[in-house]
Amino acid sequence: VQLQASGGGLVQAGGSLRLSCAASGSTSINYHMGWFRQAPGKEREFVAGINWSGSSTYYADSVKGRFTISRDNAKNTVYLQMNSLKPEDTAVYYCAVTYNHFSRVVAGTAEYDSWGRGTLVTVSS
Repeated sequence: VQLQASGGGLVQAGGSLRLSCAASGSTSINYHMGWFRQAPGKEREFVAGINWSGSSTYYADSVKGRFTISRDNAKNTVYLQMNSLKPEDTAVYYCAVTYNHFSRVVAGTAEYDSWGRGTLVTVSS
């Protein structure tokens, strides 16, 4: 599966953006998927994850209540709706897929198998 993230850009604090992650190279993306981000000088960190059917989601505490992950398997696309953005949300955002059939959404970078090219989100104060 090849992943391509898009939708990043420059937004003022308090604004919103929606990121998309389009998958190709497979007949389906019925796997757990996640969004991660990496700010300059920092390690890549988990943001949100969703199980294969979309029935279960998991969020980092830092984005809970502000970000929403969703998916449309018919379109082979996963979304990240980001509201009430803060300057500290500035980072390159990556989507990833895990081919392991974990019983729950996982948050470790090592648990994901394929990564898309990131999209930059910049939040100005």
